[in-house]
Amino acid sequence: MSSSKKLAESQAKEHDYESLKVTEAGSHVLHVQINRPEKRNAMNRAFWREMVECFNKIAQDPQCRAVVFSGSGKMFSSGIDLFDMSEELIQPQGEDTARSSWYLRQCIAKHQETFNVLEKCPKPIIAAIHGGCIGGGVDLITACDIRYCAQDAWFQVKEVDIGLAADVGTLQRLPRVIGSRSLVNELAFTARKMMADEALSSGLVSRVFQDRESLLAAAFTLANEISSKSPVAVQGTKINLLYSRDHSVPESLNFMASWNMSMLQTEDIVKSVQAALEKKDLKSIPFSKL
Repeated sequence: MSSSKKLAESQAKEHDYESLKVTEAGSHVLHVQINRPEKRNAMNRAFWREMVECFNKIAQDPQCRAVVFSGSGKMFSSGIDLFDMSEELIQPQGEDTARSSWYLRQCIAKHQETFNVLEKCPKPIIAAIHGGCIGGGVDLITACDIRYCAQDAWFQVKEVDIGLAADVGTLQRLPRVIGSRSLVNELAFTARKMMADEALSSGLVSRVFQDRESLLAAAFTLANEISSKSPVAVQGTKINLLYSRDHSVPESLNFMASWNMSMLQTEDIVKSVQAALEKKDLKSIPFSKL
């Protein structure tokens, strides 16, 4: 069988994009890549639109249980494509200041949704970062659930260097990912690079690997491990973790009680407990689609 045929067969159904490549990396795992290597995976207009379409489809895909997100080519992403997006940002529509401002607000909110969909998608998303992760790349990975990187990875909150405050997620999510507010402020105020080892020690990533190949292998292993669990349990866990991040403990416990009053009635609990009693591997248990 030719390599081109193998590639075609691995292409995920209903996912045909200009800026993204989506392939099946297992029976319940999808691999989403920013696929503009010749442009250092810069985020053009198609990317901002297609991300929403892609992850809304994944959220509703009963077969998918986990996602690995990476960048093709030599780096994860160089951030926003200034050449493609400059007209929209620098010359906003509108006959006066009020109307131009209204247009810009709608534009910003639309671009924020590009990364909000990662959190809204109930399937766990693992970011696998190699090379540069700049500007919008940091916005993207902070909206993912788990972050792994290669030793050559580096991270840069670049926006102040182009005269603006990051406005699509980094300033809101990075302080919740990294425990040190001082470090977040330093990165955001200076646009300095954070290398892989510092990213690990600060908590931005949870593991560092020697190269891109071993990084992706580990990410797929993790995704397949997650996909072997009950999708009712895993997706409910993600939803409640995100809810608890943004609410008080009492509010989160109340939400959890309301959630589990129905979710505890799943057959997945019976299957999982029975497997444990019989000392069976959970990977051998066929959970229904969700």
